[in-house]
Amino acid sequence: LASERPEFGTPRMTVMIRREFGVVNHKRVERLYGEQGLQLPRRPKRRRRGVQRVAPAAAPTAPGQRGSMDFVHDVLADGTRLRIFTLVDDFTRECLALEVDTSISGQRVTRVLGALREAGKLPQVLVCDNGSEFTSKAMLMWSHATSTKIHYIQPGKPTQNAFCESFNGKLRNECLRQQWFRSLNEARLVIEQWRLDYNHIRPHSSLGQLT
Repeated sequence: LASERPEFGTPRMTVMIRREFGVVNHKRVERLYGEQGLQLPRRPKRRRRGVQRVAPAAAPTAPGQRGSMDFVHDVLADGTRLRIFTLVDDFTRECLALEVDTSISGQRVTRVLGALREAGKLPQVLVCDNGSEFTSKAMLMWSHATSTKIHYIQPGKPTQNAFCESFNGKLRNECLRQQWFRSLNEARLVIEQWRLDYNHIRPHSSLGQLT
């Protein structure tokens, strides 16, 4: 299990083991985990000085109220640039879309959002940064035509899009850094498999270790 999910620590590892074997003491998992040398390195805490703190935005109270979208970058084995459009539901933490290609325009984003809207899965409000794809003419026209509200965060304030930033970190640590994609088709297949695993199998601490 540790070789399949090298970025899982003992809390999530305990959840996965209990699903398969029933009641298992978490201290025993921690002891075996340590004996095998599987501990993840601790990330050093950065000291922030003079940071102005602002009140966080009100959290959504139901599925479909608010979603967050962003882009993640990676490269194929031959050096070809890879772009991944990500969209998550801020309440359920469900990944609604992972669109993978070498280039993704604003018009391409509207097609992905339009497909989700037809399926009844598009959140009422979409949070994003001020990237050219999200501020493009195609995106603005689509937003107006569908009455979908887009909330743009302040420039240089990625923490205002915290839900998607957190998801992007998990995508990079648990999928992109564990794979070496030889082709675009392979990248699409592996990343979609990871999305399904993230939605239906992976335990989430923010949801009480539920999926």
